[in-house]
Amino acid sequence: MARWMRMVMVAAVVAIGSVSHEAEAADAGEYDVVIYGPTSAGVAAAVQAKRMDKSVILVGPDKHLGGLSAGGLGWTDSGNKSVIGGVSLEFYKRVYNYYDKPETWKWQDRNAYGNRGQGTPAMDGNGRSMWVFEPHIAEQVFEDLIRDNKITVVRDEWLDRRPGKGVEMKDGRIQSITMLSGKTYRGKQFIDATYEGDLMAAAGCSYTVGREPNAKFDETLNGVQKGHKSHQFLHDISAYKTPGDPSSGLLPRVSPDPPGEQNAGDKRVQAYCFRMCLTRVPENRVPFPKPDGYDPAQYELLLRDLLAGSRHIKGKFDMIPNGKTDTNNHGSFSTDNIGMNYDYPEASYERRAEIIAEHRTYQQGYCYFLSNDPRVPQDVRDWYGAWGLAKDEFTDNGNWPHQIYVREARRMIGDLVVNENHLKHKIPTEHSIGMGSYNMDSHNVQRYVDENGFVRNEGDVQVNPGAPYPIDYGAIRPKKSECTNLLVPCAVSTTHIAFGSIRMEPVFMILGQSAATASCMSIDAGVAVQDLPYDKLSERLKADGQVLEYAGGRSAAAGGGGAKGLSAKKLDGVVVDEAEAKLTGSWELSTSQGPFVESGYHHDGNANKGKSTARFESKLKAGRYDVRVIYSPNPNRATNVPVTVIHAGGSATVQINERNDPTLDKVAVSVGKYEFDGDKPAVVEISNAGTDGYVIVDAVQFVSVK
Repeated sequence: MARWMRMVMVAAVVAIGSVSHEAEAADAGEYDVVIYGPTSAGVAAAVQAKRMDKSVILVGPDKHLGGLSAGGLGWTDSGNKSVIGGVSLEFYKRVYNYYDKPETWKWQDRNAYGNRGQGTPAMDGNGRSMWVFEPHIAEQVFEDLIRDNKITVVRDEWLDRRPGKGVEMKDGRIQSITMLSGKTYRGKQFIDATYEGDLMAAAGCSYTVGREPNAKFDETLNGVQKGHKSHQFLHDISAYKTPGDPSSGLLPRVSPDPPGEQNAGDKRVQAYCFRMCLTRVPENRVPFPKPDGYDPAQYELLLRDLLAGSRHIKGKFDMIPNGKTDTNNHGSFSTDNIGMNYDYPEASYERRAEIIAEHRTYQQGYCYFLSNDPRVPQDVRDWYGAWGLAKDEFTDNGNWPHQIYVREARRMIGDLVVNENHLKHKIPTEHSIGMGSYNMDSHNVQRYVDENGFVRNEGDVQVNPGAPYPIDYGAIRPKKSECTNLLVPCAVSTTHIAFGSIRMEPVFMILGQSAATASCMSIDAGVAVQDLPYDKLSERLKADGQVLEYAGGRSAAAGGGGAKGLSAKKLDGVVVDEAEAKLTGSWELSTSQGPFVESGYHHDGNANKGKSTARFESKLKAGRYDVRVIYSPNPNRATNVPVTVIHAGGSATVQINERNDPTLDKVAVSVGKYEFDGDKPAVVEISNAGTDGYVIVDAVQFVSVK
């Protein structure tokens, strides 16, 4: 039974109050380590605890293991892969082993898919790991980990969250946790591996929801952020049912509330969605269903944006094996259900079920609308309607993901709150238990009406922290005054914007393993988790393959490292990075795919074609130069990127195919040899006009030739 349906049923029992949980209470045993939440972090924690010879049980509300990693997020937000170790890396190695079997490639020839994942080798030959995968393969890997390590898993068990009922505390320690079924699990140490932080909250630990003001931790990217342009309306779209007439009322899915002051904190939560697994393979394709409660009026804002010329709906169809996608939110009005999840973090099971059901109706309706509504431009209907749900995924849930993407819910407040300055290395991290590296990434938080009556999104932030960064043990530890035998690897003690980077699935597995290690060592030492000697903990973490520090240096950036980050100074000739270029239009910073120069690259989001340019200039000595364009290739790139070179004799425009591997030093392609005089700057302009995929701008290289 799907999780959201089970939530409704469980919530109904709670609401009716027809069951006496006390009368049904049953002792389900005592364990060294009790883990609540079978997410990817929960599985990693269970594996580590068992390998440290502790009795362990993994219990929680889900039927399926692995949380979002098995719930549709097959295009791993991995950042710098060199800092992923331990059980987390083992998971991706096991994924590779499945795709190394010919029988796994049912719907696509392996060679047709290629050897790539997010622009870097997916099967890297060094540890043989793979970072892109189908949901059912990921779930099978989690099941294999559980089976191979002989771990007990109890599914469909929901923590009784009523005050004083679900968590028994004594002298600042959790003694036991009790489910709605009445089953009670006693333990020496507990780990809350839920995305929501339900056990942490029920145990009385401090937490927060929403965004802190920038001033609280001397940050720059927290709070209300109205200046960021990613995933924004690029046309002036009226917010009113009758365009330009406020008296006609707002369109659906536009908030009447003011957005708040720039940099101010609030209790709003970044948007959720389902990561859909779609396909165009006819034999495996299920047409988008028309959901119960479908209302085409909910998509009027989307329709107006399409009629204004936007084609953002084609973005983020990231190809995973067997002709399938991990389809994520992209652009102004997409799969993110902005503003409809504010209640979720602290809501009852019943209310969460309602929110999840509404998200499902919204997103299925979005797909049905784009594929079928006669008002939608024909080219959009034809393109979107060719996709459908993958018949062999999520087979017990109507081919729909069983896990909603809870991008952020509660966040614990421990003795240490990790913030933007820790990630940027402005504040030292003294007790590393693992590393993160991804962008500080918040999806949009609200959709509001600006002073001119137009619709705007707010909250999207995507900023590179500058390098891989260590995550402090304090991030997963409650205050000692609140609980001494609980660790929290998902709902961690961070600010909103720091959480935006830490919240990636590989990192959750890293923190899950580290939490289990600390729990087991605390048992052996007979101490509170807050009093565990860090030198002993770090020694064991490193022995078990965790990466606690990064030796690649700052120039490699968040996605860099020896394999991905390239120093411009070490390349031949004169190199102009895109950070020095004049960018016009809508470009998004990324570090997902490499190699790239310096701290990342920009892409056009595969949207707003003809409106984005990147102008690279350099004052060269007079002479003849080979002009080269540096980019990271991927199958979703454009094959026809126009590059214009302005040289001494005039200008020339050539097209490059950014899906192909660069031929020069594996990072660049030549667009010709040209004469430049010393009086005028050499200019190279890259445009996204008429292009058929993502356009990447990274760097331009001028190499002197005879």
